[in-house]
Amino acid sequence: MKKLVFDYEMKLSFSSPVTKHRFQLRCVPNTCPRQQVMDVDVHIEPSVDVETAVDSFDSIVLTGYIPQPHTQFSYSVRGIVFVDNANTHTEMCKPLYRFESVLTQPGPQIEAMTEVCRRRISALPGDPSPIDMAAEVMHEVYRAFTYAPGSTTIHTTAEQALAQSRGVCQDYAHVMLSVCRRLGLAARYIAGLLGGEGATHAWVEVYHNSRWIGLDPTHDRMVDDNYITIAHGRDYRDCMLDIGTFMGNDVRQDQWVNASVHEPTE
Repeated sequence: MKKLVFDYEMKLSFSSPVTKHRFQLRCVPNTCPRQQVMDVDVHIEPSVDVETAVDSFDSIVLTGYIPQPHTQFSYSVRGIVFVDNANTHTEMCKPLYRFESVLTQPGPQIEAMTEVCRRRISALPGDPSPIDMAAEVMHEVYRAFTYAPGSTTIHTTAEQALAQSRGVCQDYAHVMLSVCRRLGLAARYIAGLLGGEGATHAWVEVYHNSRWIGLDPTHDRMVDDNYITIAHGRDYRDCMLDIGTFMGNDVRQDQWVNASVHEPTE
């Protein structure tokens, strides 16, 4: 088990004032079978009252409305998380995690990788577990990709990312999800934090023995106590940390993000 302190900040700067700004945030880690969250502090500017709810994926959702003109919108989330992968509690598996989602729909590239993974799995000794199978997929995804920030967008599908063999953690996760589901595995997308990334991170969890087990295809390794879960879902679309709408005249926006995770020194 590890005690981790996390700090996540996001700032939007608008080229001209915006009004009627409605936003929805999924930026607060929730206590779940592999972690306990404590002492969370959320700060939003401009200051506004928010409604707090929990969605169907057990993510904490903050919703707010800023009617007055503003040229910046920012929030920060800080807190403490105790992570204990070795003693992850059991959890139900929703059937939807066995089916493809909008961003993981397979095409020729995904099908070709699936066949490669089938051959890798068939060469394993004995009766491989779902985690053994998923690890082979993870290794293949890692081998197939070059990490290239800016080469994809939040709308890029698994098939599109694999076709160019370039992407970021979101794309690695989407490809792995698609192949795992083609192999009959229940797999879900995780948005979270990992020390040293400087931003949010994404990985995959696969269901085995009534527990969700994490695998990180971007780093080709099993998830350990250094990873903090923020949200999970079918793909990135279920886990967007911040979305919103606003009114403005020919507005351009710039985003700045910073994230840190560390063990406390005391």
